[in-house]
Amino acid sequence: MRFNTPFAVLLATTLTTGTFAVAQGMDANPMVGGAEMFADRTIVENAVNSADHTTLVAAVTQAGLVETLSGPGPFTVFAPTNAAFDMIADDSLSALMMDENKAQLATILTCHVVAANAMSDAIAGMIADDNGTHPVATVGGCTLQAAMDGDNITLTDEQGRVATVTIADVKQSNGVIHVIDRVLLPAM
Repeated sequence: MRFNTPFAVLLATTLTTGTFAVAQGMDANPMVGGAEMFADRTIVENAVNSADHTTLVAAVTQAGLVETLSGPGPFTVFAPTNAAFDMIADDSLSALMMDENKAQLATILTCHVVAANAMSDAIAGMIADDNGTHPVATVGGCTLQAAMDGDNITLTDEQGRVATVTIADVKQSNGVIHVIDRVLLPAM
C-alpha cells in the first residue's frame, strides 16, 4: 500500500497555491521528483511537490510533524524516496501508518532529521576529520554513521542498514534536504 492520500494531495495543493517570491541571485537547486525546489520555501513546501516523496509526505503528515518541519529550523533532512519506502513490506508500512503507531512513526522520521544546516561539503569534511566515519546525532535520538563511498555520502543506521545520498544540498528556507535511497531505522 503506497500513500498518495487525498489529505497529502490537499496539503500539496494548499501549500503550492500561495504566492512565493523567487529568490534572486541564489544558486539553482537540483530538481527532485520532477519538481523544482525553491530555496525560499520550507522543507514541507518543497517536499509536497516531489513525485518521489509522496510516501514521506504522507508519513510526516500522519506523524504530526508538518508544523515542526515548517518551522524556522535549521534542519537537515535525509529524505527517503518512495522507492526507499517500497523496500518495507506493505503490511509493515501500513501498520506503521496507523494512529496507534504514531509515536513509533515519529521516532523513525525524526531519525532522519538533524538540528543543523549541514551541507554535503561540511559533512564530507567532518567524515575526513574523523578518519572516515562521523557520528551524526539526530532529533529522534538516533546516531547515524556518515561515511564516504567514492564521492557519495552514506549513512548507516543503528541496525546496520546503509543509505546513500542520491541528491545532495537541496537548499530550503529552514535548512537543507539530502535525498536518500533507504529508510533509516533506530535500534529497536
